[in-house]
Amino acid sequence: MPRISTAFFATAVLYALAGMSLGMFMGATQDFTMRPLHAHINLLGWATLALMGAFYGVAGDRAPVRLGWTVFVMANLGNLMLLSMLAQILQGKPPILPILMGGEVLVVLAMALFGVGVLLAGRRPRAAVEGAGENQPLRRAA
Repeated sequence: MPRISTAFFATAVLYALAGMSLGMFMGATQDFTMRPLHAHINLLGWATLALMGAFYGVAGDRAPVRLGWTVFVMANLGNLMLLSMLAQILQGKPPILPILMGGEVLVVLAMALFGVGVLLAGRRPRAAVEGAGENQPLRRAA
């Protein structure tokens, strides 16, 4: 598996564990004030990053890896900024607007760049393979 896929998956697991822990805490205390934060952690952290990691694993050599690392950094930085401010809002505290808005922008831009990467990967030719059809497994040429 490519390093970039490992990075996306490993980070996604951290978000999943954070989301699960928050869910367990909410259940134990019967205080569900943070359920929007729980949902955002699971969707922006676990689901989104895991899907991105899967893409880079499947796309292989066709994936634009430098762009992928940019997406990785932007998405994680944006998530941390956005999620921390969402937690403040849910606690009844005012958010620091530049952090909140910056996080939102980073998350959206990361997704847009990911989309660009998907399109670029789809346009790149497959690596040299021997006898691989569309529905056949790839075999590298010697």
